[in-house]
Order: sequence, then structure tokens, then C-alpha cells
Amino acid sequence: MNKNERTERFISYFSKNMPKAKTELNYRNAFELTVAVILSAQCTDKRVNIITKQLFEEMPNAEVMAVSSVDTIFELIRSCSYPRNKANYLSGMSKILMYDFDGKVPDNLNDLQKLPGVGRKTANVIGSVYFDIPTMPVDTHVFRVSQRIGFTSNAKTPFQTELQLLKLFPKNKLNLAHHWLILHGRYVCKARNPDCFRCGIIAICNFYKKEKAVEK
Repeated sequence: MNKNERTERFISYFSKNMPKAKTELNYRNAFELTVAVILSAQCTDKRVNIITKQLFEEMPNAEVMAVSSVDTIFELIRSCSYPRNKANYLSGMSKILMYDFDGKVPDNLNDLQKLPGVGRKTANVIGSVYFDIPTMPVDTHVFRVSQRIGFTSNAKTPFQTELQLLKLFPKNKLNLAHHWLILHGRYVCKARNPDCFRCGIIAICNFYKKEKAVEK
């Protein structure tokens, strides 16, 4: 089975079994999504949703966050990973939104990456989820699952993985495929103990075939 055949069967399976996959982060607008994605680095979506519930009550927009001190932001997000760094990012991000973008989150990937705390992956997430830009954000789940299934070959970085996936998936499926890969990696194809017996795509998975070959 070549990569294109594998991709077609992957799309077919998830289109039927997970047709409306979406982010598990809670947000109501582009600003809230940007904050949530920045906080989600090396932190679970569940924890981020707990943090942002109070954070958005205190700081509902870039205007309020921009005039808040880093220490105040820190106190509201201190239960996430690397809270001091993220407090600095959120403070800087909100200030640039106010000074350079009239308080609005930009709707293109280049401008998004001008915001503190927003690298390529984060910009791709915001672009994909909120602005429906066809992108392929690569986090640890996407990186791992893509390798295991056999979508990527010798990809050693998220960027290399992204480029290979962009060639495989049609544009109109990229944003859904991003969520399929993440959710499959989060709940089934987990890092330490992949639940192959609960997986619906073992027939196209290189990892499963290799593991079973070893067992035999």
C-alpha cells in the first residue's frame, strides 16, 4: 500500500467515524483562541480550559490584557506549564495587537507569527481553526501518529512532517485531518501505550504491522 492509498483510506475512515472533529480548546473569538493556543504549549487542553474560564472573565479582550501587568496575568495562569514565560508572551501579544493590529487578531499566517508566543505551529492552529486557512499544524501527536501510520518518511522535525503531510492530504481535508491526527493520538494511538485493539485503522498502519511481526 502506497502513501496515497493509505491517505485515502484514512480520510474515508475518519470522514465516516469522526466527521465533525474540532479543537477541544474553549474559545468564543480569535483573541480567546490565540490565548488558549499559547497556553496549550506543553499543557493539556483540559487544564487550559480551566485556566481560561477565569482569565477571560478578568481579561476579555486584548485592550484589557494589554494594560494588565505581567504579574497579574501570571497569577491567573500560574497552574499551567511555564506560567512566567507565557505571562510575558500574553502581555506582549496583547500589546502588539493593540499597537499594530487595532486590537484584532490578524487573519494571515505571516502576521500571526509577529505576535510573541506565536510560532509556526501556533499560527497554523489559529489560521486553521479560526480562519479556515488550509494548513497542517504539527504537534507531538501529529508527529508521532504520522510516523506510525506511514504518512511520513524520515521526517525528523515538525516542519519536515508538515511539508510531507501537505503533499498527501487534499486542501479541503487538511484542517479536518489535523484534528483527526491529534484526537487519534490523544485517545487511541498514545505515546507509551497505543491502544491498537481499539483502533479502526490498523489495516493501514505500518506500526501495527511491524509490532505484530515482532510478536510472531
